[in-house]
Amino acid sequence: MARRNHNGLTDKWQIFADTYLADPELNATKAYKVAYPNASQRTCEVKGSELVRKGEVAEYIQKAQKARSERTQIDADYVLKRLADIDSMEVGEILRDDMTVKPLAEWPRVWRQSISSIDISESVLKGTESAEETLAVLKKLKWPDKTKILELMGKHVNVQAFREQKEVKVTLKSLIDELIE
Repeated sequence: MARRNHNGLTDKWQIFADTYLADPELNATKAYKVAYPNASQRTCEVKGSELVRKGEVAEYIQKAQKARSERTQIDADYVLKRLADIDSMEVGEILRDDMTVKPLAEWPRVWRQSISSIDISESVLKGTESAEETLAVLKKLKWPDKTKILELMGKHVNVQAFREQKEVKVTLKSLIDELIE
């Protein structure tokens, strides 16, 4: 039997758990591939899913997630609230009736926090009196992907509207080979 560390995990389990926790998507398949680089993709899918639920590993992950949530003050409620805020963004909140863009200071906070990119062009206008003014024109605004936001919200509240069905075929030989590793 492999030696256990102070967390009750083997070295490979520790690598798996730490990689899993560092992945924004909490992808067990990717984490398994890091811990067991010689494993096949199919084996990573099956064994990663199993390992994330294994007693000692699951307990370590749960404790680490709880500690991180307490440190950052970010929990499931916070995440769902932010997703709902982003989902409720509407372009009318940053445009005037004449379709000109409101000054940034007038934008709701969620807009200022959630925009991915802004392209602005500037033109120098010559005034009638020797003063020059700069006119900034918003050319392009990239806002969050609403479909992705809804998908994340659906996963969070277990709607399963976007649940992927995967068929995984594993041979007895591939399982035995993995156990021998």
